[in-house]
Amino acid sequence: MTMTEETVEAAEARAPETAREPLDLELVKRVLEAALLSAPEPLTLQQLRRLFAGELDVESLRKILEELKLEWADRSVELTAVASGWRFRVHPDYQKYLDRISNEKPPRYSRAVLETLAIIAYRQPVTRGDIEDIRGVAVSPPTLKALEERGWIDVVGHRETPGRPALFATTRKFLDDLNLRSLEELPALEELQSALDATLDTSPALPVQGALLGAPGEEADAATPTPEDEANAPSQDTEHPDHAG
Repeated sequence: MTMTEETVEAAEARAPETAREPLDLELVKRVLEAALLSAPEPLTLQQLRRLFAGELDVESLRKILEELKLEWADRSVELTAVASGWRFRVHPDYQKYLDRISNEKPPRYSRAVLETLAIIAYRQPVTRGDIEDIRGVAVSPPTLKALEERGWIDVVGHRETPGRPALFATTRKFLDDLNLRSLEELPALEELQSALDATLDTSPALPVQGALLGAPGEEADAATPTPEDEANAPSQDTEHPDHAG
């Protein structure tokens, strides 16, 4: 009797699947460590699942990562979850020692740049005109450019007013660099300086909360307002979803 393709498929469908051996937990942890320690960027749960050919579901993987996080808690390197995924990083208490042998010096940002960053982080999305209204001074193009080059802010849309001014918001990299998973984890405004200190070496202190959220700023950026800056009347905004949330 010759079997057709249909009967072969039916027979295979009825055949019991070969039971897979459960993954060894210690092996899973060692593989995760190897992948995360060697990765230049955070890895998502989907990427980590591919290490095990899909044999590990997301919830099990997340549970194992949390166990691994506890195992590394008292070491000089820690496992953390950030906006872009999971990663190992040097514990902040030990970073100052590594800085002594690093050829790269962390950038220093002016008070104007840090004020602008704080306004965008806590009021996003905002236009350049919005920032100027809060600070009480003009915002120079280099101020926004410095934050864009750092990868901390990006244009996420345009306000539907005359001139369609650009709307700025923080990025996933901003959250990653502050070791945060979402904007809901942003520290209180007065604590933002210490959070930034753990990321880069900034000498100027951020102004007090009142200066950022209503009172005029004390110094101006060297620039004059543009027509775009005038186009910030309240209205509906057009946004793109590519920003931290």
